[in-house]
Amino acid sequence: MRNRYPGTCTDCGAAVAAEAGVVLKGDGRWRTYCAEHEPRPAPPPRGDHAGWHTGDLAGYDCETSSNDPREAFLVSAALVDTDGSARTWLVHPGDREIPEGAVAVHGITTERARAEGVRPEEALEEIADALAGHLLAGRGLVIFNAPFDLCVLAEELRRYGMKTLEDRLSGAPATIVDPLVIDRGADPYRRGKRNLGAMCEFYGVRLTDAHTAHGDAAACLELAREIGARRPELAALDLADLHERQAAWAREFARSRQEWLDRRRPGHGTVVDGDWPCPALV
Repeated sequence: MRNRYPGTCTDCGAAVAAEAGVVLKGDGRWRTYCAEHEPRPAPPPRGDHAGWHTGDLAGYDCETSSNDPREAFLVSAALVDTDGSARTWLVHPGDREIPEGAVAVHGITTERARAEGVRPEEALEEIADALAGHLLAGRGLVIFNAPFDLCVLAEELRRYGMKTLEDRLSGAPATIVDPLVIDRGADPYRRGKRNLGAMCEFYGVRLTDAHTAHGDAAACLELAREIGARRPELAALDLADLHERQAAWAREFARSRQEWLDRRRPGHGTVVDGDWPCPALV
């Protein structure tokens, strides 16, 4: 983060004016750096330890009509297993139109979805059953920024009067693995973007066919496995404990972000939601 106060560069000893460099936390201490000598972050080394990341996981992703989960409808979805097998869905939008802004992201037009997609009720039933079946088997479900994807699915099931994912789980625990939440919790002070592309680049994961459900689900799955391979203290947790740890990290991130907004942008009107992975599965 930017240095709010003047200081001295830890690397070269030069004076650093307020807001002219960065402060980074390491070994329990905050250190100031000038712009020229700001350390470039690198992930921890890989290990050969076992853990949830070497277990039976699957990655899920969806492409939608909007970035607002309360309004978005499903356009496509994918569930990718650790053995490389995958199930994909292209959803018929009915009388709904896929906005041009969404088409610019994922490339799926209304015309194509109507020509090739399956009825939304059929797709939603299959998707919800596939996710519930995976979770009921005690397997970890990897979703990048899980609240968005899960809330979109929840809203769609509600619109069509279908059984929710929670109903299908019948009280069984949902063990979600969210690389975004884990990375923020494990390395909260690292600067830079934390979208899927940026995080794949940071951890050395190949992202192909970005902004397709299959490409993003596969990359998300490998990203989670890579994070586990590089963070043995987290890999040692069982999936239930990891789930609880992520819920706590999400609450803390929301609290910190809310405080920052309230301090830096008074009257902004934004409420940062800390529910994770979604209200019904917290």
